[in-house]
This record gives sequence, C-alpha cells and structure tokens, in this order.
Amino acid sequence: MSCSNGMKHIIYVTILIPLFVAACGRKTAYLQERIKEYVDAVQYRETNENQKAIQTLNTAVQKDAEFALGYSLLGDIYQDLQDYPNSSTSYEKATQINPWSFYDHLNLGNVYYVMERYPQAADAYVKAVDIKPDHLDANMGAAKSYYKIPDYNNAWVYGRRAEKIDPNVSEVQKVLGDIYEAQKDYEQAIASYKRSLEMDSDNPEIIIALGVAYLKTGRHENAKELLTRASEIKPDSNKAYQHLGYCYLQLEEVDKSIESYTNAIQINDTDWEAYRGLGVAYMLKSLSSRNQQLKQLAVEQWRASLEINPEQPRGDRLRRLIAKYSK
Repeated sequence: MSCSNGMKHIIYVTILIPLFVAACGRKTAYLQERIKEYVDAVQYRETNENQKAIQTLNTAVQKDAEFALGYSLLGDIYQDLQDYPNSSTSYEKATQINPWSFYDHLNLGNVYYVMERYPQAADAYVKAVDIKPDHLDANMGAAKSYYKIPDYNNAWVYGRRAEKIDPNVSEVQKVLGDIYEAQKDYEQAIASYKRSLEMDSDNPEIIIALGVAYLKTGRHENAKELLTRASEIKPDSNKAYQHLGYCYLQLEEVDKSIESYTNAIQINDTDWEAYRGLGVAYMLKSLSSRNQQLKQLAVEQWRASLEINPEQPRGDRLRRLIAKYSK
C-alpha cells in the first residue's frame, strides 16, 4: 500500500524527531511544538493551503533557526509554487544545517538549474552524488549543469557515470551526444544520438541533434531526411527549419533553402542565424539570376541579423558584405 508525499513527510518526522531528542537533549515540549508545526504544514500542503503552510513553517524556523526539516519543506512548497528564489534560499538553509541531506542537495540543484544558475546547480548535484554515488538523476543533473557552464570535461565524467548506472535511458544518451558534439567528436555524438533515438524514436529534439551532427560531418542527405522528419513531427520547430535551410544550401537547393529559412523566421523572428542564412540564399540566387531586387533582399536579411545580434561570430565579415552589395 502506497502513501502520499505528505504522509511520507509525517512518517519521516515522527521517526526522526525522537532521535533528535535523544541526541541533542532538547526539551520534549519544545520539540513537540516543532513536530506539530511541521505536521500542520504538511497537512496544509496536502489540502493546497500553501500560504498557511508557509506561514506555519516560517514561524517554526523563526523559533528554531536549526530546524532543517522546516526549511526543507519550505523549499518543496516554494518549488511547487515556482517561487524559485525562495525555494533555493530554503534549500540552502536546509543543506547548511544538515549537509548530509541528499534530498535537499538534489532539489537545490534542480531549482538552481531552472534558475539557470548552472555553476551552483553543478555544485549542488555533485554534493548529492557524493552522498549517493549511484543516483541517476543526481549524476544527470551534474552532467547537464556542467554542459551548460560549459565545462565539457566534467560534463562527460558525470554523463558517463549516468550511463554506467543505466545505459537504457534516452536522456542519458542525448546528453552524452550533446557533450560529444560540443567537443567536436561527431562520430561519438552520432552513436549516442542513435542510441537515444532507439529508445525515443519520435523525439524531435533528438532527431534534430542527430541531423545537425550529420550536417557537421558532411552527410547532407542523411541530415535532410532527419530534419524534414523533425519538422513534420513538430511543425513549430524553428531549429528544424533553420538547420534545413543550411542543409539545402549545402545541397545547392537554393529555393528550398529560402523556404526553410523563411519558415524558421516566421516561427521565431529573433533568430539571427536564420536571417543570416536567408541572406546568403537570396544572394546566391541573385548572383545566378542577376536579380538586383534579390540582392537587396539579401542585404536586408543580413542587417536584420546584425540588429538582433551585433556581436555574432564573423559579424565583421557580414558588415563587409553589406557594404559591398549595398553599393
């Protein structure tokens, strides 16, 4: 028979608090008050009275600044409410008081990751791994956080650890593929993406990632097949159309490239890479047809690209092209 998360919290605290009494020698009445406040907060949470739960727990931690379970539950509630700053602050306090709490380090990592505080997320996940070395989610969290920093060496270490724990998880293989791709080890990336697709065959993100890896190894027909499939599965995928645009350029199918880049921009009109690629496609068509109007369209796309991202790679080269063809 299973029990709810709230009941698990109650069972946990009723077992744990007597141990605190024996170990710390606190007054029984004082600890009974903390127990009651904690149980009340759990019950409020069970009935979606989250503000009452927060108020009760805040009162408890004000009375006892070392009440780790109170901070931990506050972290949970704030996380449920997507109040990530307060959630992270609560988990931080819980881990400071009880540095051996796997649960709090893991959740602190999760919250930091959502907040895009990737170095702090990596640190929290690593501490969770130190406590439970074979925990899949903790190792995956560390791998993904290091990838975002980016610290690809550590990302690979924790990604490989996750793979050893369970190689038959699509996300594990996808993350490893991303790491290999970032390290320009495209053959290993392709192998990992293929394994990921075997377990999640209709995931457009994996299909796109594999298609891009094929693009980077010059296998344009393979890339075209995969990216077309991704755009069919997810018609609102800007990335699928953007990479298709580049793929068609490489295959010298300029009209299809223009169509794909245009679709990418219609989905996301802040995609500077799509504007840049569309400018290239228009310019190629202009030069082959001697159409001055297309040349001006190319320049317009390049200007739009630079307006969105003035610091883009090879931006100076793009500015020279604009100056050259604007005359």
